Amino acid sequence: MSRPLRKLGFLTIGLFDPADPRRGHESTLEIVELGEQLGFDSAWVRHRHLQHGISSPVAVLAAASQRTRRIELGTAVIPLGWENPLRLAEDLATVDLLSGGRLNPGISVGPPMRYDEVKGALYPDTADAEDFSYDRVRRLLDFVRGKPATGFSGTEGFEVFSDRVQPQAPGLGDRLWYGGASLRSAEWAGEHTMNFLTSSVVKADGESTDFAEIQLSHIRAFRERHPAGDAARVSQGLVVVPTDSATPEQRAKYEAYAAKRLPRTAQPQGPARMLFSPDFVGSSAEIAGRLHAHAAFREVDEVAFALPFTFEHEDYVQILTDIAERLGPELGRKS
Repeated sequence: MSRPLRKLGFLTIGLFDPADPRRGHESTLEIVELGEQLGFDSAWVRHRHLQHGISSPVAVLAAASQRTRRIELGTAVIPLGWENPLRLAEDLATVDLLSGGRLNPGISVGPPMRYDEVKGALYPDTADAEDFSYDRVRRLLDFVRGKPATGFSGTEGFEVFSDRVQPQAPGLGDRLWYGGASLRSAEWAGEHTMNFLTSSVVKADGESTDFAEIQLSHIRAFRERHPAGDAARVSQGLVVVPTDSATPEQRAKYEAYAAKRLPRTAQPQGPARMLFSPDFVGSSAEIAGRLHAHAAFREVDEVAFALPFTFEHEDYVQILTDIAERLGPELGRKS
């Protein structure tokens, strides 16, 4: 039996036209504002470098924090391979304070995408020495959670120095999420008392090629290693597209989108054996039935349903409205 849905969230990539990038960013902010008006608990933005999508989600969420009052704001996810953990800790704490404690930073590690092409620009002097292991996450955790960054604090001349990253944002250290697709990532997140983001992509580490079964094993491994046990927070981010109030043209577009992506879900993809979930398209009642039968969904009470990347603003308005007003109640969420 599924847990009643406690927190309803959504995820957007924030695409833009390179000839008019401001409009795309404004659209993303308008969608976040709409999410708050519809009663969503959280809004999350993706992170894209050298693409026509949000490259600076922390800056975008700083703007969103001033245009909303209640909704939680998250990143899903910031790839730490592009970041200096100390500088990122400063930015995250600043935005968390500006938001009134609503920031939920999601992060991941590993080499940046297409590293061989970008490393000369990103790390011209240290490309081969950079550490893209979990230790990079640990450094960020330590800085956000108030561990010393230097061995000096005090006054020098007219300036006062702290040995901790400033500002410090109370509670932010408990709202850090790890976005993981592998069993080891789930275990590591639990061992380091993070929250866990699991999405529509998992790594088929073993023999199973059943998406829900693999995702369930990750959730359980995370909670087994987390001090909070079954109460440890997990958010699931599947692509969910309800069609209750969609026009016939929208329905046709949504179904074609899902059909085009379906073949990649048949078996693990590439050397890393990444396994993709089918998209969930249909009426809210139909989607709820499929989710209640999903082994991993039954283990979570938080979701951040992903909006398809390439749709129009008006499509997102329709999808979010149906999720909030129809699908949420079908999944047991109380307004």
